[in-house]
Amino acid sequence: MSATAGQADGVRSPADRFGIEPDSVVMEMGYDDDVDEDLRDALAERCGELEDEDTDEVVDAVLLWYRDGDGDLFDLLTNALGPLADTGVVWLLTPKAGRDGHVEPSEVSESAQTAGLQQTSTVNAGKDWTAARLVSPRGAKKK
Repeated sequence: MSATAGQADGVRSPADRFGIEPDSVVMEMGYDDDVDEDLRDALAERCGELEDEDTDEVVDAVLLWYRDGDGDLFDLLTNALGPLADTGVVWLLTPKAGRDGHVEPSEVSESAQTAGLQQTSTVNAGKDWTAARLVSPRGAKKK
C-alpha cells in the first residue's frame, strides 16, 4: 500500500483529522497564549485565515479552546452555534488529562447535550490538547 497525499509515513495532517477543506470558513474562540500554534497554523494553511468570534460570516467549523475556569461551557457552546452553518461542526479543544485547565469528559458531555449538540468523536489535537467533535443532530438546529 502506498501513502496518500497528506498521509506520508501514516500520519494525517491536523486539517485532515479535523475535516477542514480548502474552502472552509473556520471561526476560532477562546484563543490564548497556551493554544497549539502548530495546529492553528496547519488549519490556517488549509483554509486561510481563521475568523475571530466577532465574524458576521456563516462558518463551517468553530474551533473552541476551553479550559477549566474559562466560564460557563454551555454559554460558550451556545455562542458558537450562532454563526455555524446547518451542517457545521464545533471542535471543542480542552487540555489533556494532567494538564493545567483539564476539563472532565462528563462536563463536556453534559454541556454539549444541554446545548443541543452530540459528541461524535475525539481526536488528538497536539501535545497538550484533545478535541471533541460536536454536531447538531439532523433536523434539530433552530434558527
